Amino acid sequence: MTAAAQSTRRACIVGAGPNGLAAAITLAQSGVRVDVFEAQPQAGGAARTLELTMPGFLHDFGSAVHPLAAGSPFFSSLPLQAHGLQWIHPPAPLAHPLDDGTAVILERDLRQAESVLGPDGKRWRRLMQPFADHWSDLSAEILRPLHVLTPHPFLLARFGLVAFPSAKTLAYPFRSGRTKALFAGLAAHSFLSLDQPLSAAFGVLLGVAAHAVGWPIPRGGAQSITNALCAHLASLGGTVKTSARVEDLAALSDYDAILCDVTPHQLLRIARSRLPTRYARRLAKYRYGPGVFKVDYALHSPIPWKAAECLRAATVHLGGSFQEIAASEYAMSHGRHAERPFVLLAQPSLFDPTRAPAGKHIAWAYCHAPNGSSVDMLEALESQIERFAPGFRDCILARHVFSPAALEEMDANLIGGDISGGAMDLRQFFFRPTWRHYATPVRNIYICSSSTPPGGGVHGMCGYNAARLAVSRF
Repeated sequence: MTAAAQSTRRACIVGAGPNGLAAAITLAQSGVRVDVFEAQPQAGGAARTLELTMPGFLHDFGSAVHPLAAGSPFFSSLPLQAHGLQWIHPPAPLAHPLDDGTAVILERDLRQAESVLGPDGKRWRRLMQPFADHWSDLSAEILRPLHVLTPHPFLLARFGLVAFPSAKTLAYPFRSGRTKALFAGLAAHSFLSLDQPLSAAFGVLLGVAAHAVGWPIPRGGAQSITNALCAHLASLGGTVKTSARVEDLAALSDYDAILCDVTPHQLLRIARSRLPTRYARRLAKYRYGPGVFKVDYALHSPIPWKAAECLRAATVHLGGSFQEIAASEYAMSHGRHAERPFVLLAQPSLFDPTRAPAGKHIAWAYCHAPNGSSVDMLEALESQIERFAPGFRDCILARHVFSPAALEEMDANLIGGDISGGAMDLRQFFFRPTWRHYATPVRNIYICSSSTPPGGGVHGMCGYNAARLAVSRF
């Protein structure tokens, strides 16, 4: 009998996304009996894999490439491989094609990256290596709330010096437009305008992760991560109940702790009047970030890139120069739609043949859009792909289009299409969703979604940190 089965403590998790499952596992490891309630018929939240276009074509609903999952301090501590999780590393983490028919390739090996980036190679290596060499220490520090007492003050301070400026400021010393374009694509994952503070942090973090742990894909799709987490939770005595929507936390009064893998506005709805007025007002003021417009493709052949090097990477950034990507993100952050949007594209079936029928392929692409946008960005998005891969449209067998509203319909946490759990500007970086972080004024209610530190991404650290707090209060 597991320790959790013998325990008298009971906790429940609302939501079976990666953070909810991480919270459940952390509690179960501490001997707490755990039940997870998931509104959808399939666990995983944004980490689900579905037949969205045609039978046999397995598409990731949310994230497709997982540097932060592979490099997560918590996930790395779990025996997920024993539960079927296999990481596939493409030859290169990232490709960034340019209009001259070539592509900048981000190599995983730092020495190779230094060679490929030419005049900026040494500068790139000096920027990335101190953090890549100490990924274990760095990830443990930055994937939790900022704190004064740290065992790695110099490493954290050094990261802060390059993370807090804007991407524009940090990229300025690069001499080559190719390197600047590469860094712009990395920084654009922030959903911030590239002249805003903190936008550099995402560029550095994702670049460091590429060299430290790679940008792998899970064999079989993101659902493999979810399935492994669910299997490990089951081995600890925890249960996951799907198609079990929680409308009111009052129905969960039998539990000693309730951890909610939901965003602030949802917590307000399901907590009803249990939260004090002042705290409820703070949650009501929580700001969501831009949304995404996403398309999943079934293809009869690989994407015909002008730069054949793009076939070495599962992830391709489409946006051209630093200036063009910056213009796209500036428009989006000011509530407008870019004519030439920055597009993130994944092509996992090049490296995982289980994702499509023999000889066929899948692709996944999205561009940023204002939160809740109803504008059809399909033509603009596909034009960007065609720009670097002429004949792409001829490869399409079927497509499934997700507007921001359609994404929210599939996952209630994606408010207005926001896949990051809320805007990640300075204020919400320090106070996410409030100064209490995971705690609420109600002692047994916690929030553990990506609306808490460290924010978006499939890493489970929001759930792990929240559960650690709950356990300490037991």
